[in-house]
Amino acid sequence: MKTAELRSKFLQFFASKGHQVVPSSSLVPSQDDKTLLFTNAGMNQFKDVFLGFDKRPYSRATTAQKCVRAGGKHNDLENVGYTARHHTFFEMLGNFSFGDYFKRDALCFAWEFLTSKDWLNLPPEKLLATVYAEDDEAYDIWLNEIGLPPEKIIRIGDNKGARYASDNFWQMGDTGPCGPCSEIFYDHGEHIWGGPPGSAEEDGDRFIEIWNCVFMQYNRDENGQMNPLPKPSVDTGMGLERISAVLQQVHSNYEIDLFVHLLHAVARVVGISYSQEVPSLKVIADHIRSCAFLIADGVLPSNEGRGYVLRRIIRRAVRHGYKLGCKQAFFHLLVADLVQEMGAAYPELVEKQTQISDVLKQEESRFAQTLETGMALLENALQDGVQTLDGEVIFKLYDTYGFPYDLTADIARERNISLDEAGFERAMAAQRARARAAQNFKANTQLAYEGTDTEFTGYQQCQNESRILALYKDGEAVEQLNAGETGAVVIDFTPFYAESGGQTGDMGYIFAGENRFQVDDTQKIKAKVFGQFGEMLSGSLKVGDAVTAQVDSVLREASMRNHSATHLMHHALREILGTHVEQKGSLVNAERTRFDFSHSQPVSAAQLAEVERRVNQAIVANVAVCARNMSFDEAIAAGAMALFGEKYGDEVRVLSMGEFSTELCGGTHVARTGDIGLFKIISESGIAAGVRRLEAVTGLNALQFVQQQEELLKAAVAEVKAQTAEDLLSKLQAMHNQSKQLEKALGEARSELARQAGKALLAQAQTVGTAQLILSQIEADSSALRGIATDLTAQGDNIVVLLAAVNDGRIAITAGVSKALSKTVKAGELVNYVATQVGGKGGGRPDLAQAGGLDIAALAPALASVRDWLAAKAV
Repeated sequence: MKTAELRSKFLQFFASKGHQVVPSSSLVPSQDDKTLLFTNAGMNQFKDVFLGFDKRPYSRATTAQKCVRAGGKHNDLENVGYTARHHTFFEMLGNFSFGDYFKRDALCFAWEFLTSKDWLNLPPEKLLATVYAEDDEAYDIWLNEIGLPPEKIIRIGDNKGARYASDNFWQMGDTGPCGPCSEIFYDHGEHIWGGPPGSAEEDGDRFIEIWNCVFMQYNRDENGQMNPLPKPSVDTGMGLERISAVLQQVHSNYEIDLFVHLLHAVARVVGISYSQEVPSLKVIADHIRSCAFLIADGVLPSNEGRGYVLRRIIRRAVRHGYKLGCKQAFFHLLVADLVQEMGAAYPELVEKQTQISDVLKQEESRFAQTLETGMALLENALQDGVQTLDGEVIFKLYDTYGFPYDLTADIARERNISLDEAGFERAMAAQRARARAAQNFKANTQLAYEGTDTEFTGYQQCQNESRILALYKDGEAVEQLNAGETGAVVIDFTPFYAESGGQTGDMGYIFAGENRFQVDDTQKIKAKVFGQFGEMLSGSLKVGDAVTAQVDSVLREASMRNHSATHLMHHALREILGTHVEQKGSLVNAERTRFDFSHSQPVSAAQLAEVERRVNQAIVANVAVCARNMSFDEAIAAGAMALFGEKYGDEVRVLSMGEFSTELCGGTHVARTGDIGLFKIISESGIAAGVRRLEAVTGLNALQFVQQQEELLKAAVAEVKAQTAEDLLSKLQAMHNQSKQLEKALGEARSELARQAGKALLAQAQTVGTAQLILSQIEADSSALRGIATDLTAQGDNIVVLLAAVNDGRIAITAGVSKALSKTVKAGELVNYVATQVGGKGGGRPDLAQAGGLDIAALAPALASVRDWLAAKAV
């Protein structure tokens, strides 16, 4: 059975059992879930349902969920290519019950799908099951209802060192829903080494887990107490690749039809023959899946977070291509093959094919520029029988050349060389300390709140009467807040908008008579609970008090203008640049809007002007801004745009502005586009590979910006003594041309001085062995030092030059070696020998290198030591 057919059969089976077929969620978890780097299991999109924070119109669901395990806690990256079943990207088939059926139906469904002739028709004698040792209910179902022999039912107890710490007891975290599970294994037969689960040989390949049924029946509290859940639920997972291998009677996931096709494609593009014995082919075939799906879901290569993991995977794939002898860009060529193989099941691959290919090609080209340099450094460090790779070298590869640690580890592992992990971690720890010092942290919004939800009234009004439901001070619930204390207030009806979707939280006041609380920020404590954070200015407030909640309407209106303008700008960008433009982040406050979007090159001045024109055209049209609630599916069918990284429920709010924009948005907006007043872009920049940022202002802020620009223009006209603003450009061009002529003349003078200085220095050369050493401290800048050294080393085949200069309290050092001598004496080694003595470092080519330093007092003795250093080279 082909992999695509198996995926379809699974969903058909559970649909026939009353399950709602739910599409795979994005690989990027919702912004509300800070616990996951990537979606790594089928249950992720239902987490809030299991926790009771969300309710769906169905109580049974089934999915084929795309998953990535390549970063954070769940990271299989280092094993890919070396084992039969590890992947960075995989598909998890699952069926779920939200307080509907429980153990009996879950196990019977699994058994029917696996063994029925109408479905997979696996031989029952090839299957065995595990249960948690104390789960007699599951054991009895297997034994007495399904009919599995007792020797095929294995009880697994607390085998991980603590109570309920077991391979057959699942938990979402240290607290929260948890429960026993029952795993189903397939027996490949006696000819394969390995023992059943729970035995000493369980790590062998004979018995392979293919399905796990989790029974969430407890809620573990902070004291470790197991409290029965009122509605026990079911969460199951079966790896598509694993069950495909079973059905296709192969022992490696890389031998299934899907991977065989991809492996042939990889072999074609790198120019070698197909083989299951080449690990690098498997690495590349695996990595094209994770990279393509991540890019399709909006992740782009960068130096942090998810983008950094994507960059690591791409570079690992490129390095394995390099290892196979492929020195040109190849990885992006595999996108078409992947689309052919998986595009029918995942149409986002088809829709984003061009963008995926472009992003991969751009990243490949960028990495290719440093790969050879980095590999040369690594090869040099691994020479002369090195047994352990120095941690500083590993860090330099990572920090300077963009080599992820696991890429270096791959290369070292292939050569049986260990890594100085402690040295690398010391260097990394220093870097992390620097990063932490630069971070800003927001107020803690993880407050323990168990009351009723708050109701947001801010779409209709900026002030209303309310009642205090809870008060917090220093993160703990209190009954009263007094003057001078900071904390948070939860009220039952709130006009304050809580930060979400890029729009910052509202500010204002909560008061009762003279008792006044200043709201500095509004954040979500839970999905439907808003917390107002700030300071008690006067008097006191108590839980239960009747209060007035009043939003700062001036700030709110300014934020609304910016938010509505952001929607119009997004629409205009997609019209002008293309539909590949997707939101990658935004910040909307009273001052401005900041909008990040996917685009691989700078937006031209003409394009920016056209964006401004179209947005202001929509403003002048003064169309009504309409908001409607409808189902998510209805909204998408109506053409509404869902934004990247946002979490949407079954009912969504659709915001439309005539023909100019239709998006899903829960934010606050103007009543008509004309209320925005004026729109002006103030900056455009790149913030990551393939991500651009626009900043813009509206209303009176836009007018102020235009007036400031006008004042600057007038000042510039006066400064260059132009007659009018129209004459300014010609004046500046004339001044620029004059400056270029002066720079040219200055450069010629410097070159002549360098030649004259070089002649004098050549006459002072010292003989060291067969080499001529030119050693001097002179007055020159770094550029002049480099020119003098280059001229001198061209005068013969045995010249070594070391020049130094002090400028503005800093030392500049240049080393040069004649090319014929540079195999024996390397300029980089010489310049670093001197630099380390004066508190600096540097590098360069074997024939020319530069460095810097700060310890001026140590310069003279450092120069004096060069003759002995050169003599030791036995030149």
